[in-house]
Amino acid sequence: MRFVCDRRSFLVEMGLAAMAGLGLPLAGCDSSGRITEADVSRLAAQKRRERERSGKSRFGVHRYQGYRGLAELPYFEIDPRGRLKCVLEDLPPIIDFHTHLGIAALLAPGIDLLADTERVRHFLDCDATNPGCPLDLDVYINANFDEQDLETLEWETLGQLFWGSDFAATHTLPNLLAEMDDCGVQRSLVLPIALGLPFGDHLADDWTAAIDTSNAGERLLPGASVHPRDPDAIAELGRQAALGARAVKLHPAVQRFYPDDPELDPIYEECGRLGLPVFFHGGRAGIEPEYNRRFTLIRHYEAAVGEHRNVNFVLGHAGARDVADAIPFARRHPNVWMGIHGQGIAKLDELIDELGAERLLFGSDWPFYHVAATLAKVLIVTEGRPEARQAILAGSAGRLLAGVRARPLLRQLPRT
Repeated sequence: MRFVCDRRSFLVEMGLAAMAGLGLPLAGCDSSGRITEADVSRLAAQKRRERERSGKSRFGVHRYQGYRGLAELPYFEIDPRGRLKCVLEDLPPIIDFHTHLGIAALLAPGIDLLADTERVRHFLDCDATNPGCPLDLDVYINANFDEQDLETLEWETLGQLFWGSDFAATHTLPNLLAEMDDCGVQRSLVLPIALGLPFGDHLADDWTAAIDTSNAGERLLPGASVHPRDPDAIAELGRQAALGARAVKLHPAVQRFYPDDPELDPIYEECGRLGLPVFFHGGRAGIEPEYNRRFTLIRHYEAAVGEHRNVNFVLGHAGARDVADAIPFARRHPNVWMGIHGQGIAKLDELIDELGAERLLFGSDWPFYHVAATLAKVLIVTEGRPEARQAILAGSAGRLLAGVRARPLLRQLPRT
């Protein structure tokens, strides 16, 4: 068993817990046994093997200078405005099943979600310099960013809670729609996260209202989120479903819960009753605070998925750096779909072979990354495989959304 604690993670956790007034024990150190020394070693080994194997699959080396560098591929070009644009003519109507908008919660000043800015400042912005950062498509995407990039991400993440984030101010509906247009994306699912704060915690309402006001409801599909420790979570799920939510986002690392905790069972049951898929962040990304990694180990999702077979669960990032555990997990559970964001091209090829393209969902995790970063991987891996390309980019998401009972937006519905 490992006692997990690092100074910076502990201080951030302590500050957030104190500011949020959650009444929770500090979670910066863990001696529960739910993450072990073997788990920590496996993550380090995965990172090492990934570096060693990059570029050695049948797809060869795919390294570029920034997101703009993807214009070297035959699928993209730089348009007269200097924007990266997909020029492939026979794309299916892409559905992006994993996007977000700008976050301003707790003490942070609000964001004008209808503003159009000169450029998007992605949280992990490979185009912040010219030339852009080295971008290897054959590793988990976070491996492309250095310590300075991660420190900027941490600063901007905290800014979303306290003083505001200049990056988040560019994560608006017009900017998302423009990047969708550049990449041939027809529709995007916009996923909020309920943070469990005592005030200033209404992302789902803010984002749904902005989508409604923008008249972009045909292209931007609102999601829902509740916090597992919210005593009104069930009523809140029903309220957000009535507002038009198409899926429920739960993030074990951010919301600090184990997916197999019995306290989540009523939430899963209500999602089943409402016909809403549950979109989990799944697996360890490798850049999150170490104390949060214990929540997202793949084995902790087993009971939730196995005991609620009438619910469709999406494992975001296909298990991230724990994809080796996520693949057999998904094979065991036919009600699990895999969001592909983050995985490298060789691993994406393996996911298609092991699970079938009809179980895979395209997702960009915008605004953390450019939509094209994931699109390029899909296009490379599915070259000469039109059925797989159609399934990943559109068909799988279309089938999953077809099972969701669409509801009209009802802005006047009172909050419980």
